[in-house]
Amino acid sequence: MSFWQGRRVLVTGGASFIGSHLVEALLERGARVRVVDNFSSGKIEYIADRVKDGDVELQNADLASSDAAAAAVAGQQSVFHLAADHGGRGYVDLHQAACAANLAMDGVLFLACRRAGVERVVFASSGCVYPNFLQADPTKELYLTEDLVGPPYDADNMYGWAKLMGELSLRAFAREWGMGTASCRYFTVYGERGKEDHAVIAMIARAFTKQDPFEVWGNGEQIRNWTYVGDIVEGTILAGERITDGTALNLGTMERTRVIDAVHEVLRYTGHRAKIRLRPDMPTGPMNRVADNRLARDLLGWEPKVHFMDGLHKTIDWYFATKDRSDVEERLALALTER
Repeated sequence: MSFWQGRRVLVTGGASFIGSHLVEALLERGARVRVVDNFSSGKIEYIADRVKDGDVELQNADLASSDAAAAAVAGQQSVFHLAADHGGRGYVDLHQAACAANLAMDGVLFLACRRAGVERVVFASSGCVYPNFLQADPTKELYLTEDLVGPPYDADNMYGWAKLMGELSLRAFAREWGMGTASCRYFTVYGERGKEDHAVIAMIARAFTKQDPFEVWGNGEQIRNWTYVGDIVEGTILAGERITDGTALNLGTMERTRVIDAVHEVLRYTGHRAKIRLRPDMPTGPMNRVADNRLARDLLGWEPKVHFMDGLHKTIDWYFATKDRSDVEERLALALTER
């Protein structure tokens, strides 16, 4: 029998890009799923059918409220905490105060879980917890191992600091209070239902709207390891089954991809011919961020199954099949820096 069969599971932010995929995967495994979302960035249509069919219990609430958090976790055995004030590089660079609010929300939710006797909590953390000073040289073949997060801490903006504090809190909860906890460090997730405030979807949107010149933030030499959403969901669920001691582990591919190479493939695959305009004045992020995923392989038996170029093509096909060009043109400039 599946670990999740009949298990009462809460997904915070369950109407979001990653959260909605996680909800579907848990339902497939037989879980009884509750979703809490305030719809600041989530979309009801991602889970509407499952709510209508009675497969998902939905609460529309703001988890910064202790009463809302208590109601959300009541009766739940496992909690996947994905809710956050977040966005892509433009958002986390330009909205520091908003991202700082995650510190309070995470603390409220984790304490509510303890009071309610939740057995396991899985936290959606981020590669943003890694020290900025390690990620400055794109010519270095760098793979970030989990032990590199430590003194001197140097997280990426308030978003990264909030994620780091969440990880440390859950590690302490496991050690001192015996709560089963785990943290999954997501690395640059992309895929169907992704939003234009993240790099891959932004590239696709620019090709979809025939942008010319085609803007690329930074100098194009930034190294990333974009990881397909289905692989992220699989690793997250495995962490919820197998990790209980507060361990934080990387979920990311070890493919090293330059931003400019991804851009060229988007242009080639979509057939869009355009002059490329580099924008080093725009938010860029670290120059060299790639996960080492050996710990997830050892502890979870997990590794990514979708190669970046294959996942990129799937995502382009989805975007071109589901979006309206005039709508994207109208909102793209704002979508790049907002939720």
